[in-house]
This record gives sequence, structure tokens and C-alpha cells, in this order.
Amino acid sequence: MTRLSVHSFAHLLAAAFLFLNLGGVAHADTDAAFTKQVNAFVDEWHDDAANARMAYFDKIAKDGVYIGTDRTELWRRDEFKAWAKKYFDRKSAWSFKATRRNVYASGDKSLIWFDELLDTPNMGPCMASGVIRKTAKGFEIVHYQLSMAVPNEVADKVTRLIAEHEKAGK
Repeated sequence: MTRLSVHSFAHLLAAAFLFLNLGGVAHADTDAAFTKQVNAFVDEWHDDAANARMAYFDKIAKDGVYIGTDRTELWRRDEFKAWAKKYFDRKSAWSFKATRRNVYASGDKSLIWFDELLDTPNMGPCMASGVIRKTAKGFEIVHYQLSMAVPNEVADKVTRLIAEHEKAGK
């Protein structure tokens, strides 16, 4: 795991600032054709993982960041690829199916961000958000963050389990 450097963090902040000043936010409903393209790209990305296709990593920008559910899981693309190799050596790495996705874009559509609710067979319901950059070659994922969707009614139990796990030094 590599922590983001001050330079990388500044890069993300600059991208966010630029992105918020490029003509406002366009919601998915404002451009159905563009949203369909974005959804197809993200769905294909998830399908690449479900079928252990290495093309999964080609869809992540070279400077892309992937944040998993464990607090140690913060990787640049190539580190993530090395970590995930053992999963991609099988017929299936992991399976995420979006049951809902909201897509937003800068005015010029060069930066796209989305949030999604996911059905996963191993972790149950998850939520994720991502940032996509549109380049001359197509879309690339710049940032993706996955989290487990914990119902509020059981959050105290989950918090207790995490505390016990941490106290045990695991």
C-alpha cells in the first residue's frame, strides 16, 4: 500500500477544483447518450473483473487510485494490479453488478464522476464512487472507492466487531 503523496493529493484537489469550474454539473438525465456510454464503460470494467480479464487494469489510468474496503487498501494502478494478480489468475476475480448508478460530468464532459450501489456475492451490498477522465483514446478511471453498505441498524455491531479485531491486533 502506498499513501498518496502531498503532490498526488494536490493533483486530486486541483482536478476537483477544475472539474467544478468547467461549466457546472450535468446530471445523467441531461444527456442520456453520454450516460449510456459511461455506464457501458463501467459495466464492462466490472465484467472484466468478473471474468478475470486483465483489460480491467487497462481501464484504470496509469496515475489512477483504487481504494478497497480494508483500510490498508489504497493503491496506484500498478500496485493494485500486482496485489490482484492472484485473483486474476483464476477464472473470476470478483463480481460487482450495479443496481443503481448516478453519473455526473463537467460541462465539457472531460471529467465524469459517478456513484453506484453494487450487488456482490461475497460482500453483500456495497457502494462505490469513481472519477473518470475522458481522453482522446476514450475513458479511464482516475479514482475508485469501494465501501461495504452497512445498514444503520447494525452499524454498532459492526463497529464493535472492528474494535475487537483491532484490539486483538489483527
